[in-house]
Amino acid sequence: MNLAKALEIASATHTGMVRSHNEDAISSDGEVGLAVLADGMGGYNAGEVASGIAVALITSEMRQAIAKTNLHALDQADGDLQAIRLLKGIIAKANTSIYQSASSQPQYAGMGTTLVVALFRDNRLSVAHIGDSRLYRLREDRLEQVTRDHSLLQEQIDSGMITREAARRSQNKNLVTRALGIEPEVEAEIHTYDARPGDLYLLCSDGLNDMVEDEDIELTLNAMGSNLPLAANQLVQMANDNGGRDNVSVVLVRVNRDFPAAETWLGKVLSWFK
Repeated sequence: MNLAKALEIASATHTGMVRSHNEDAISSDGEVGLAVLADGMGGYNAGEVASGIAVALITSEMRQAIAKTNLHALDQADGDLQAIRLLKGIIAKANTSIYQSASSQPQYAGMGTTLVVALFRDNRLSVAHIGDSRLYRLREDRLEQVTRDHSLLQEQIDSGMITREAARRSQNKNLVTRALGIEPEVEAEIHTYDARPGDLYLLCSDGLNDMVEDEDIELTLNAMGSNLPLAANQLVQMANDNGGRDNVSVVLVRVNRDFPAAETWLGKVLSWFK
């Protein structure tokens, strides 16, 4: 099913005001309902390599798999939606690819990347994430953080060791507890949500939310959401205006209309007997 008319997508990325090169990587494909963002880590250009591998492999593999997979069907083995099973398998493949590259090439030792993937199908959104890159949803003018960071700071907030206000001033913002490619295996956190016409989704690296408060992101999306390229570039500019201490990347996806799964021939036949 081609979702290009149901989804509008815009993106922007920048090295920021401090870093010499960009270790973020982004990709999107409106036809298959896919958006991917990764924020690499590692010495020299290793982080750039890790995020590049992740985004390129996941985008390529997902495009091929979506063409021949019924994403809204249930897997008979474990009851998961095929979409979730597909995400798990392809992310695991990306993890192996990065880990093996880091293990076999000394200059890439220890490289890894955060990851957030958004897959739209059948009026739903499946989100997979690892690390502290985020997905937000703007619905009825209200911004909500959908993903929960895999970070030391988030664990401290959850345990009551630090308040959210104090967390904004913490020096430990970039210490992630889970990353792609660091270990032989990693578990992506995956959840599925209803997607409604009018929803606006934001995938971002921490270069945005570390520099721009959620309230200001919300104001910007509400003011400029009718022009996604302008909104994407404005968010990046705001991060840079506030110091731009890291690479900053954003992908915006707006749901313009419903996108139900196409009914199969068998489904139509079976519906006659209900």
